[in-house]
Amino acid sequence: MNVVHAAGLPEVCTPGPALEPYLRPTRFLDFESPTVQRFVREAIGDASDERTRAVRLFYAVRDRIRYDPYRIAYEDDAYLASRIIEDGYGWCVSKSGLLAACARAVGIASAIGLADVVNHLNTEKLRARMGGIDVFYDHGYTALLVEGRWVKAVSAFNIELCHRFGVRPTDFDGCSDALYQEHDAQGRLHMEYLADHGTWSDLPLQRVRDDMARYYPRSDFSAGAAAASEDRFENETPLQT
Repeated sequence: MNVVHAAGLPEVCTPGPALEPYLRPTRFLDFESPTVQRFVREAIGDASDERTRAVRLFYAVRDRIRYDPYRIAYEDDAYLASRIIEDGYGWCVSKSGLLAACARAVGIASAIGLADVVNHLNTEKLRARMGGIDVFYDHGYTALLVEGRWVKAVSAFNIELCHRFGVRPTDFDGCSDALYQEHDAQGRLHMEYLADHGTWSDLPLQRVRDDMARYYPRSDFSAGAAAASEDRFENETPLQT
């Protein structure tokens, strides 16, 4: 696995050696696969400009891939962009990798970022699975180089989940960062960012694995996808912390 950590994203807007790691396929960002190519074609439609393509790809990943924090797997294959499309679900880290792969498929440089956040609208069941912890460590986002400027986008929560939870959906215009809002539709605290750990040119899965073991020692995330396959996060009621 060839992961390049970037202390800061390259400040360039034309292809070159500095951008090459952010444009190439990797094992996780397998955008040359027929599955990803088909997903990208369907998403961008007739869009020809970079900004419109980035926006359409964001919404395709946000809404066509269901957010599911109960199927957090640890094997490498679960994080292939093609596999995520085939499964039809993912969580913030896997969906961030998928958006990065889709962007590279149309020549848009991309990176995967990790940040720590407090989710003030956790649910009782998810909190229990996290061992009673409300901090979401290594919350994933995607950095995209659109029209010469790096912007951050979080594609995790699909529109159906947002409607059920009363959360304002994260919208993306291709020009500004699209991160979780501080408050929900009723003005309640929603997400609070604690730390940003930077970006990687490939999915830093081993770091995520290590951090999950470190920060959630009493959680049952290690049970994997099969043990939680019947849970439906969107059917739960969010808590106010």
